[in-house]
Amino acid sequence: MPLTDIQRKVVESKARFRIVIAGRRSGKSYVSIRELIKHASPIEQICWFVSPTYKMSKTIGFEPTKKRLIELNWVKYINETELKIVLKNDSIIEFKGAEKFDNLRGRKVHFLVMDEFAFIDERAWTEVLRPVVSDTLGKVLFCSTPQGFGNWSRDLYVRGLSEDNWDSFRFTTVQGGQVPESEIIQAKEDLDERTFRQEYEASFETFAGAIYYNFDREESVKKIELKEMPIGIGMDFNIEPFCAVCFQLIGEQIHIFDEIILYSSNTDEMVQEIKNRYKYPIVVFPDPAGNQRKTSAGGRTDISILQNAGFKIKVRHAHPAVRDRINAVNSRLKNSQGKRNIFIDPKCKNLITALEKHQYKKGTSVPDKDGYDHITDALGYAVEMLFPIRKEQDYSQPMRWS
Repeated sequence: MPLTDIQRKVVESKARFRIVIAGRRSGKSYVSIRELIKHASPIEQICWFVSPTYKMSKTIGFEPTKKRLIELNWVKYINETELKIVLKNDSIIEFKGAEKFDNLRGRKVHFLVMDEFAFIDERAWTEVLRPVVSDTLGKVLFCSTPQGFGNWSRDLYVRGLSEDNWDSFRFTTVQGGQVPESEIIQAKEDLDERTFRQEYEASFETFAGAIYYNFDREESVKKIELKEMPIGIGMDFNIEPFCAVCFQLIGEQIHIFDEIILYSSNTDEMVQEIKNRYKYPIVVFPDPAGNQRKTSAGGRTDISILQNAGFKIKVRHAHPAVRDRINAVNSRLKNSQGKRNIFIDPKCKNLITALEKHQYKKGTSVPDKDGYDHITDALGYAVEMLFPIRKEQDYSQPMRWS
């Protein structure tokens, strides 16, 4: 895949610390992998690729890098378990997750990629990874979609605009040249205005800590009449409390008419409560963790209990990214065209309060576990399943390495 003009500027920069803020699917991961391989080409180099989670590092970094190095016939040894590639020149490329960043202490690294660094705790850089590259005077490439003004990614980007030995770059999804215009137009319809600017135009947006910033009590809350049609239920498995959000899908609108909050309860009791309240067909959109979680005797999982009750289940095999789930809800609350597609009956007081008050932890993009998260998660599982932000189709052009 040929480099675009802005990607070429990133690659050609001589700065020790480079910061790339870019829109989704704009080619920043391609640039990261290209640079990772380039810096591993001299003998006995140690190169790291660090992303927010181990799983992300495996999918985004390890797999495409491994494929390319095998094509080049550079590989001496691959450890699939440790996500480690040893090259014939005795250079080593390793892929790490930043969930437990203290475990990354004590090594010497010649080149470091911090992928989606805006979603990594700042301390992972300042306390752990900064010393890792200090002894070798190693180079660092920071890449991420942006987060709001309270996030350290913006501070680092600003630093790169003014300080010696630092360099900053920002480019949109369109400038990345990998996504067709039709997909950009579709994203603009699917996403709310601020999220579209952030995710596709690489804009730093101010969200003032509120997670569901598109919720408006005056516009989103109205009396909902239950119709003679199937009922959808978003469900979060939790003992204190066990939450369910009950809705009907009217065209593309989600009409939420009820909520169920049970304390010190279990899935069997939730099933009974649903059956007591409603006689229409039920479709449940549960927490994907219910495939493993067992809340009853006999080893039954939460999902199997729901299925045995006669409910239809719509669930993903794994959790979607928290950011995608939140963006899906915000885009339904109000999209970039100003259209609202979620309406809530005023009797759903817990959900309304949670949408108004649920916040990010100060200075981060991590939702606070403040008690408001359970019922909003229940809503999020349903909305993300019905109206996902991420597309299943991969629009990236084939890679041509040179």
